[in-house]
Amino acid sequence: METCPTEDQGGFFCGVKGEITLSFKRANPNSLHPDSVMILSASSATGHLRAADALVTSFQAEGMAARHVEVLRYTNPIFKRIYSDLYVDLMTRQPDLLGFIYKTFDRPWHFQKRRLALDRLNTGPLVHFLRKEKPRLVLCTHFLPAEILIYLRKRKILELPIGIVVTDWDAHAMWLFHDVDWYFVACEETRAYLSALGIPRETIHVTGIPIDPVFGIEKPQRETRLQLGLDPARMTLLVSPGGFGVGPVESLVRAVHDITHAVQVVVVCGRNTRLENHLKNLSGVRHHMKVIGFTTEMDLWMAASDLLVGKAGGLTSSEALARGLVLVIVNPIPGQEERNSDHFLEEGIAIRCNNLPALAYKIDALIADQERFARMKENVRRVARPHAASDIVSVVLDSEVWR
Repeated sequence: METCPTEDQGGFFCGVKGEITLSFKRANPNSLHPDSVMILSASSATGHLRAADALVTSFQAEGMAARHVEVLRYTNPIFKRIYSDLYVDLMTRQPDLLGFIYKTFDRPWHFQKRRLALDRLNTGPLVHFLRKEKPRLVLCTHFLPAEILIYLRKRKILELPIGIVVTDWDAHAMWLFHDVDWYFVACEETRAYLSALGIPRETIHVTGIPIDPVFGIEKPQRETRLQLGLDPARMTLLVSPGGFGVGPVESLVRAVHDITHAVQVVVVCGRNTRLENHLKNLSGVRHHMKVIGFTTEMDLWMAASDLLVGKAGGLTSSEALARGLVLVIVNPIPGQEERNSDHFLEEGIAIRCNNLPALAYKIDALIADQERFARMKENVRRVARPHAASDIVSVVLDSEVWR
């Protein structure tokens, strides 16, 4: 789960299943039902939506019909409001409570029956929709639709392959289900963790988190900076405080302007026009700064940048890594962002600042140590998975499900 300035942009495993040995061949896309592939998400935090959109794009690039469905549209209004707004509300006002809830419910194989009972009470229209549409295959970028689908398949109401795409580097217990055809995860540690919990290892694929394929298209940094009106020779910091403009954004931006090295700053405000206008009139700034609102060109701004300063959401971080950026994580939200941060720090692709007054010092120290910075950039190239979405599609299309 995550937020990001651009977030509103809007197969069976190889091996033996029971006594049946599965064989594979790629399908003829012209023979498919218009909605053969359905990607289900939930807008509790729109990183899930972006991952789903990336998968649709990658299926379509292979000539496959694919459709993204946001499932909260098919729940009752009260459930939808609570489910979609609760995370953002907690992140904004009670991040420590969010972290407590995250840890409390991160108990593998606990709470599942009670959670399913609650979801079934509120997702009747979704069940009706799925029974009517009868997709041939479903991938889920959120655990809510996965839970409903697995229940329907267990009851033999629907018979279809189900894949789960985990959109953070860690897998919270809410993502845990038995009898899933594929798990797609960000890193080897998550595969080891799921396997230790009883998920068949051969069903777990380390693909990375799916991002828009545009992030995998190389764009020269100098030319991109010139295209965007930036100094082509100056180190560039991309500040991404979150799509909802939450948190002490002005304090963050002022802290960045305390950096002593010569840099230029780009701040992405998303749809928060009040924040955008406020920052454009900010006085006392040291460095050249561009403030932009909602953009569909986040890949260009990342291609022009050297560092991403902000939170540690799974999607935005994966996009930044695909563009070769070192991460500067500021006060990660307790829960999944802290878990993501742990992975990034272990991989040597990020620095973390928990105290905003020290931010400029930490960035200055990194810029000054060119050997360290170069080593971190090399680590980014090793860890990045710009083609995660197409890798997931390849696993699906190389299965016998299309016969």
